[in-house]
Amino acid sequence: MTAMIEVAGLSKRFGAIQAVDNISLAVEKGEVLGFLGPNGAGKSTTMKMIAGFLEPDAGRASVCGFDVATHPIEAKRRFGYMPEGAPSYNEMTPLGFLRFIAGVRGYSGQEADERIKTVSRSIQLESVMYQPIDTLSRGYKRRVGLAAALLHDPEVLILDEPTDGLDPNQKHEIRTLIQEMAPSKAIIISTHILEEVDAVCSRAVIIARGRIVADGTPAELEARSAMHNVVSVTANEETLAQILEPIAALNKIARVEIDGRRLLAIPADGADALDDVRVLVRQRGVSVSDIRLERGRLEDVFRTVTTARTGTGAGSAQ
Repeated sequence: MTAMIEVAGLSKRFGAIQAVDNISLAVEKGEVLGFLGPNGAGKSTTMKMIAGFLEPDAGRASVCGFDVATHPIEAKRRFGYMPEGAPSYNEMTPLGFLRFIAGVRGYSGQEADERIKTVSRSIQLESVMYQPIDTLSRGYKRRVGLAAALLHDPEVLILDEPTDGLDPNQKHEIRTLIQEMAPSKAIIISTHILEEVDAVCSRAVIIARGRIVADGTPAELEARSAMHNVVSVTANEETLAQILEPIAALNKIARVEIDGRRLLAIPADGADALDDVRVLVRQRGVSVSDIRLERGRLEDVFRTVTTARTGTGAGSAQ
């Protein structure tokens, strides 16, 4: 399958700062790629180069087979881009701004009105369509930017922090919309919100100091966590004391730790020891509140790969 987004060797330097350092990736139709990294990792700089808003020092990016540098109009017809901060014209209303965007995209009359109506309904902008954008909350300004990116129903979406500033209900609505669109599009979401990955992403790329340091499905990345396949047993202190040594003696268990009212049984080589622990607890006849298998913590993996020194780059950039 041909990738709808292809990035090869993108690099960008600002003075002494190596903002992006030889990044390559591909995104296919149906993929929602979470582009993760700490502040200053180079996420927004990479997104701007993919969208053609910033010229790379080296490398190339293409959308639906069109090189962003050599065929910018053809490429930009095929993607919707919401930049960091979702900039717009504050003196306009959302309706006026979307009419302006529709005109730029070549739509007019009834077709423009229908597209504006559809997108404003899908992201619930209807109640503020006649207010000046400057008077809107941060969350609604974000929605206006997303509406502009979606107006022409593009094949590719490039979204920089799409849920930043939204309340939990609004985040849920936007994530649901992204999930609904995902099968027919290739989507990149830049974010530092790890819960976004579990919520909508089929794949995640983590960058640090301008370089890719991890790439995989959420499950694959979670499997790299020290907590992957750890068996957690919750009970009172007396019960935990009774089962600590027997659990530690199980063949699949490397060591056991106590964390408050939880016993954490760390498996050897990531083995699944849940059934073994359940059988032992049942045989001992003790009462526990909960026994579960931990999936692994993306937060742990993120922290590990983004704090490890690579020996490259200088400084940081957005």
